[in-house]
Amino acid sequence: MFKKIIRFSVKAFLWFLGVSIFSVIVFKFVPVPITPLMMTRAIENKFDGEDMICSHDWVPIENINENMQKAVIASEDANFLTHHGFDFNAIQKAMENNEKGKKLKGGSTISQQTAKNVFLWQGRSYVRKGLEAYFTVLIELIWGKERIMEVYLNSIEMGNGVYGVQAASKYWYRKDAINLSKKDAAGIAAILPNPRKFTATNSSAYISRRKDRIMKHMNYVGKVVY
Repeated sequence: MFKKIIRFSVKAFLWFLGVSIFSVIVFKFVPVPITPLMMTRAIENKFDGEDMICSHDWVPIENINENMQKAVIASEDANFLTHHGFDFNAIQKAMENNEKGKKLKGGSTISQQTAKNVFLWQGRSYVRKGLEAYFTVLIELIWGKERIMEVYLNSIEMGNGVYGVQAASKYWYRKDAINLSKKDAAGIAAILPNPRKFTATNSSAYISRRKDRIMKHMNYVGKVVY
């Protein structure tokens, strides 16, 4: 029985490795059609008796204004272009804040968020965090920074039932992602901590302050070179 369990475990592990690596290779070239979060939100809406809304329009990174790329780097991951998937200084600061009882400020990089959004479920557990680290290493090695940014901006939640920057641009500003101004991009980036609660237009004082801070930090990003 023990030997059977070992054989089964080894086979399951090898299957997982093969499927996961194959999936990452496929999504290096193929647009991500749907994510676990999109499915989860649709199911939640169904149980709540609401419409199953999912607005998602994939666009290549060439059709995403650089302002949007700068905005998420400024707001979510200042070291995105230089780290290898993990910002250990940010993780350490987040842990220190948590130990002091302060509000936990996210230590996850854009790479980690992309790995989680595309391949994994939401929630907090050591298993999910371990898998997140594994997929983060894979996409850093196989995709590279430009593809990670492209998938990130096409997959993340940017409003209630709104996924990806093209759908968000249409929803919030009635324009395409290529035409986003610096202020527009900062507005979308500002609501990312909770895009179903906050609004990119007619924003609260808190989001308005975040917009101003993001626009200021965008000046430090410089030209985005992958």
